[in-house]
Amino acid sequence: MKTKMTLIAVILMVAACSSLADWPQYLGPDRNAISPDKGLLRSWPEAGPKVLWTVPLGPGYGGAAVSEGKVYVLDRIRSKQDVLRCLDLVTGKEQWSHIYDASGRVQHPGSRSTPAIDGNYVYTCGSFGDLYCFDKNTHKPVWNKNIWKDYDGGSFPRWAISQNPLIYGETVIVASQTSKAGVVSYDKLTGQVKWASPALPGRVGYVSPAIVKIDGNDNLVMITAGSRGGGGGAVIGMDPGSGRQLWIYNGWSCRIPIANVTEIGDGRLFITGGYEAGSAMIKVEKKGDAYTVKELYKTDDFGTHVHPAILYKGHLYAHCTTNTRRDGMVCMDLDGKVKWKTVRSPVFDKGGFILADGLMLSVDGQKGILYLIEPNPAGYKELANAKLLDTNECWGPLALVDDKLLIRDQKQMRCVVVK
Repeated sequence: MKTKMTLIAVILMVAACSSLADWPQYLGPDRNAISPDKGLLRSWPEAGPKVLWTVPLGPGYGGAAVSEGKVYVLDRIRSKQDVLRCLDLVTGKEQWSHIYDASGRVQHPGSRSTPAIDGNYVYTCGSFGDLYCFDKNTHKPVWNKNIWKDYDGGSFPRWAISQNPLIYGETVIVASQTSKAGVVSYDKLTGQVKWASPALPGRVGYVSPAIVKIDGNDNLVMITAGSRGGGGGAVIGMDPGSGRQLWIYNGWSCRIPIANVTEIGDGRLFITGGYEAGSAMIKVEKKGDAYTVKELYKTDDFGTHVHPAILYKGHLYAHCTTNTRRDGMVCMDLDGKVKWKTVRSPVFDKGGFILADGLMLSVDGQKGILYLIEPNPAGYKELANAKLLDTNECWGPLALVDDKLLIRDQKQMRCVVVK
């Protein structure tokens, strides 16, 4: 009887562990800032949702990835070293860390990227191009490369390297954006280069590669930077298995692109950026062995600086406060008609935002306030808010796993209970 009860207990523990959701990469399971979590609170206490734990971090903008109850975040130490930290999701207690030298200084110092987790391995890309594969069990590096120096990148970009590794099949893909290699695919277990594309048209930007479906086929999408005066730069579709260019769109340009496209469906891709770039909607189709690109519309009335727009029930939502505009959160339909803007009330700045259970969780990147919002094209509907962060430049992407929301500012990460 005792043996039987022990077996039942083990089965229940395994079931509980297997039910844990993951946030395994930048912007979540599908890389679109949408969480599968259900049962979120529709209101908060006056003091705000419960803060489960707070962990000090160095300055930066890198987000968290979560797998099997562990939080992985790439931190930075005094402009000299990168450190991968592994924390317990429930307690915030550090389980292990690995530090490596990565000396360098840039404007807006600190971490830039979110780790990617695949099976027993964690992949990170630091501000100065150090791409690492770590073993979750041994806590040691399996292999490492430098996506900039390995391809003679020269002087580092003004705001360092901001690459969120993309796991695709048996490979990990990043955009080196040098004169000798635009995008590079590595064997995820060995670090061997599988392919390296030629240099991309345009200047170096801060966009990470994304995978979209075009007529049932995987396309890797990359966006490069244009010039300050406009022009240059491109949105490029590639074969993720070979790096071969499939299509290109030159009709939209942003001098400092950060967000990749939002996939709408039926071959439609929504492109957006700050610095007065505005947005564009294109439709990509496969005809025989070739691809065609058609511009559906462009608009100057919607442009998000850091984070890609979220698609929800036929409308796009984003924080459209940039260095030159204060549009706040904006809702726009798929034909390019803006339904509403919050402008300065709230301004939202460049904070992160995600969608879960029909609700948006949005951080005001300037004031450190977390907002609970019910997205509706009829108007902005705020359900609750609470000041939970202490510094400005709270620009990092959010993560949500099993009722626990991970947010950060320039000195700490906090875990907030939202169920």
